[in-house]
Amino acid sequence: MKTAFRNTRGLMVAGLTAIGLTAALPVQAADGLTIVSWGGAYSESQREAFYKPFSKDTGIAITEEEYNGEIAKIRAMVEAGNITWDVVDLDTQTALAACAEGIIEVMDWQKLGLDRSKFIGGDIQDCAVPNIVYATVLAYDKDKLTNGPTKMADIFDLEKFPGKRSLQKNPYLNLEWALLADGVEPSKVYELLATEEGVDRALKKLDTIKSEVVWWEAGAQPPQLLADGEVVMATGWNGRFYGAVKNEGKNFVIVWDQQGLDWDWWGIPKGNPRLDTAMQFISYASQPDKMADQTKYISYGPANKDAVPNINKDVLADLPTAPGNIEQALAVDPQFWADHGEELRERFAAWLAQ
Repeated sequence: MKTAFRNTRGLMVAGLTAIGLTAALPVQAADGLTIVSWGGAYSESQREAFYKPFSKDTGIAITEEEYNGEIAKIRAMVEAGNITWDVVDLDTQTALAACAEGIIEVMDWQKLGLDRSKFIGGDIQDCAVPNIVYATVLAYDKDKLTNGPTKMADIFDLEKFPGKRSLQKNPYLNLEWALLADGVEPSKVYELLATEEGVDRALKKLDTIKSEVVWWEAGAQPPQLLADGEVVMATGWNGRFYGAVKNEGKNFVIVWDQQGLDWDWWGIPKGNPRLDTAMQFISYASQPDKMADQTKYISYGPANKDAVPNINKDVLADLPTAPGNIEQALAVDPQFWADHGEELRERFAAWLAQ
């Protein structure tokens, strides 16, 4: 699984060609679906690109719900045999953990009518279908900082860039970036982070800026902190920064160096009585034209490589998967975080409290 992920960058760069996808599941009347996602601009992009067209084309009503990625809620539904969520947008760590627990369905790609080889990250796991590729990036406001950072390591340069910076209140990616800024080769990062010595080294590097960090917990916070001038730079999800540029006229600059690539996935809670209809939706939302439509509303890369020729060239340049952006990406290891995430979050929380 780790090998599959680390080969993904090559798939992204080399595989952006248009080849026809097999037919989707046949449209059929059915009861409504409840689809759960993350809210904000991301859910809005799904609503416009997937939910509304699907309901119009099939007559199947969609009810939207929001959550914060809690695997416990999925687990409780499955254990109780009371499935009220039909399709769930999962982050990678949750998808891997839920698959290992057996609380989401194994995906039947043949029944979905989808060619698995056409999906970036499609070979990472068996229980979910990748829908978007997004990135955690560094950004700054050019109106407030004319000569801003050019590389991720600039987060740690308080002499050249004095002032507050905002990082997610999570060890994920912060530990990797700390080691990289401390001179560790990208190929050695996860090997080192699997040791006590490596974690100590990463936290020691973070200690150098700890007093200047404003920690964020919600995706809307980083662009707001930049806009308010409370920080000179911030890490956050590329779609949030792009949305502030596109919709609010902000002069934010995204630094693509060592962007942390990740996925979101469509999953179905195990034992769902509306399994066929849920799969019908996933097949529909995974078609190249529908995935390309989503980029009109948010700058996340479609997981289906066949969507790329349908994307406006002006939009393509702002996607994590765009040539010139993806070559600089950090190949995050989702299996590492699935295996070590809980202990590292505990260690990180203890470090924050010191």
